[in-house]
Amino acid sequence: SHATQCATRRRHTHDAVTDNLGAVAAGFLEQPVPEPRRVHPPGAPNVAHGDRVARHEREVFARLRDALDARGELRLTIPMAYVEARAAQRRGDARRQRNVRSLLRITLAVAAILAATIAVIRQPTLTALPFRATTRASAQHLRDDVRVLTSAPRDAAHSAWAAQYIAREFAAAGARVTEQPFIARRGTYRNVIAEFGPRDGKLLIVGAHYDSFGDTGANPGADDNASGVAGLLEIARILKTTPPERPVMLVAYANEEPPFFGSEQMGSAVHAASVAKRDVEAMICLEMIGYFAAQQTWTTPVLAAIYPNRGDFIAVTGGWSDRSLARQVKRAIGTNVVSFTGPRAMLDASDQRNYWARGHTAVMVTDTAYLRNPNYHTRRDTAATLDYARMAKVVDGVANAALH
Repeated sequence: SHATQCATRRRHTHDAVTDNLGAVAAGFLEQPVPEPRRVHPPGAPNVAHGDRVARHEREVFARLRDALDARGELRLTIPMAYVEARAAQRRGDARRQRNVRSLLRITLAVAAILAATIAVIRQPTLTALPFRATTRASAQHLRDDVRVLTSAPRDAAHSAWAAQYIAREFAAAGARVTEQPFIARRGTYRNVIAEFGPRDGKLLIVGAHYDSFGDTGANPGADDNASGVAGLLEIARILKTTPPERPVMLVAYANEEPPFFGSEQMGSAVHAASVAKRDVEAMICLEMIGYFAAQQTWTTPVLAAIYPNRGDFIAVTGGWSDRSLARQVKRAIGTNVVSFTGPRAMLDASDQRNYWARGHTAVMVTDTAYLRNPNYHTRRDTAATLDYARMAKVVDGVANAALH
């Protein structure tokens, strides 16, 4: 009957209220009475008396809350299991918030450390130095010098003619030219030195080796290292028109390649020893400055992540104590230049190593050699493979550094 159905609904409502007493009572502490769920027995029709039953449920909840609150028993009536569960939930929420904050702090700290590390390695600069010379490097002069220097072998046994050519070009640029002969493995070799500016004061040395790799036969050695020597000759021509205010010494070294590399018979080792009593402010080594390409390779994923993947830049490399010089040379070059700062033991593959050994500040200017140039130490390293326009910009930058 209809009366029986209503009675059944009320009984189900009463049972639901009783089963959820703790949760409902606890909810009254913080929020108004919620809209309760309508309880219908299985298969019962949703009759019009449903609204009346819903109102009855709200009245039951309200009377329960008021009665417990008036008697001061509200907290005592909440089941302990529910209280403990709510407390554990709050502790869990607080712990998650602390973990999120800790993770955020760690992330920010790691990001800051990475940014600082990259800055130390790359030595970023914000401004360029003004160009002080009255003339700029000529791409045609560079091309002509490289062609001459690659026209005959320049390995250790056949490099004397190259020294003579360099001396003539230095003299034509108005330099004070001297030769520094020395004995190595029972042979006579010579460094060729060009000096500009006053004779006294803090000395800047710019050097490049003129011998080529010969262990596999005669190689042209256009990039390695006719490019560096051509750069020296063009810097001499620039300094002729804009004399420096401090002593500048341009040095073409013998014996950088095997079998002399790493020994005291390197031309740069001989020269570094000869200026031990001079006030050497810095040394800049030109080691392969003419090869540019669409792709740049790196030895590790870390370097690949922080350096360009196009081989259209020149690099300035040095040790931790060479950072100031590296930044100065970068600013003098201005554009398309990066730098790498690291342990000198990682970067000692050319003539700057012998000035480091005597306590001098030195950097190497390079196109990254075999990391970019697939012709390194092969017969394919020819004059036709070099980019003389970009090379001229590098030479302008080094000359600018000498004038600053």
